[in-house]
Amino acid sequence: MDWQELEAFRILAQELHFGRTAERLHLSRGRVSQLIKTLEHRIGAPLFDRTSRRVSLTPIGRRLFADLEPHHLGIVASLARATDAARGIGGTLAAGFSSPLAGEAILRIADAFRTDHPDCEVVVCEVQLSDRYGPLRAGALDLALIEFPVDEPDLVSGPAIFFDQRVLAVSAGHRLADRDAVSVEDLKGETSITIAGLPQYFLDAFIPSPSDGTRPIEAATSWQELLTLVAADRGVAVCAAQGADYYARPTITYLPFTDTAPVAYGLVWRSSGETAMVRAFTQTAVATSKTVR
Repeated sequence: MDWQELEAFRILAQELHFGRTAERLHLSRGRVSQLIKTLEHRIGAPLFDRTSRRVSLTPIGRRLFADLEPHHLGIVASLARATDAARGIGGTLAAGFSSPLAGEAILRIADAFRTDHPDCEVVVCEVQLSDRYGPLRAGALDLALIEFPVDEPDLVSGPAIFFDQRVLAVSAGHRLADRDAVSVEDLKGETSITIAGLPQYFLDAFIPSPSDGTRPIEAATSWQELLTLVAADRGVAVCAAQGADYYARPTITYLPFTDTAPVAYGLVWRSSGETAMVRAFTQTAVATSKTVR
């Protein structure tokens, strides 16, 4: 049996169009037709009904396609496992995330990664904002999907995977709460509440400064504490828009900024831990990023 005949049959059974089948196989339409006729001759019956307007599977063709597909997928998976073994891609990869939206993204990426690399398992866990880099440095995580920027000499910042708009969280009774949106200048005189342990360069990039240059900051020990302080009107918090979806409270209002760039989320890993599996996961993340907010 000629493998090319079977592949031409499979693709034509999916497309039901000789032109599209030829494009997918990088063959001429005449060559595709020849392969199909040869296979039909081997079997002894037509596999497709052809007219000038349409192509359809015969009952024998439908049965053959249903019988062949599981075996084809098994062969492809076997080749993928052999290729992964040759490249050193196998085992368990530990991936972290720092926010709900990043968690959803990492799960989607992990599902696609397992499909492409059947011998790999992905374990996911949350990264606390107060210790963004600790699990990576300790080797508990192979990579993490977190907010940028990351400027650490022992860590590598990979590609941005998705972006989320920057918003300002204020108490329901705050002077800005009735606005539809805010600007950076509205931060004048406000205390910005953030999470303790975040590096200064991150705060400088994440929390914009109004024109007077003042930016008093108060640190909370956790995200829930931060929200409680905001609700109590102890200050305001610059955060990503996903907060309005995942941490909605009747005592807090989330206002979009009109003049700030969105927050970028990307993959980070140890410079000493850039394995073939980390590179493969990053490639999958980039390929699937267009489906993420």
